[in-house]
Amino acid sequence: MTQQLVFFNSRDILIRLDISKIVYFEGDGNYTYIVAANKLKFCVTMNLAHTEEALAGQLGDRAKLFMRIGKRFIVNMKFISQIDISKQRLTLSDYSLFVYQLQISKDALKAVKELVLQTKM
Repeated sequence: MTQQLVFFNSRDILIRLDISKIVYFEGDGNYTYIVAANKLKFCVTMNLAHTEEALAGQLGDRAKLFMRIGKRFIVNMKFISQIDISKQRLTLSDYSLFVYQLQISKDALKAVKELVLQTKM
């Protein structure tokens, strides 16, 4: 499979990333942090809604690989390894190099679980 790149461009910085290496995006006001599989963390000066629009605009149908969860996160669905509703925790992992645990509301996790079961992704 060939890599598909996504670009984030601001006044002073250009970030070019292979979408298969993006684990999740975390919104923080007017900034979005992009966390990659190699544990690098990038910061772009756009809110999470604009990040979501940029993904849809650049990736088209492939943007479905990413799921918006609540107000703070967009995650790469292929890295979802555990959904623990009672502990309000979503675990993202590639089963070898990294594990990230995100605190997410029970309602949002229930929706994530349903979507994962429906799409089998």
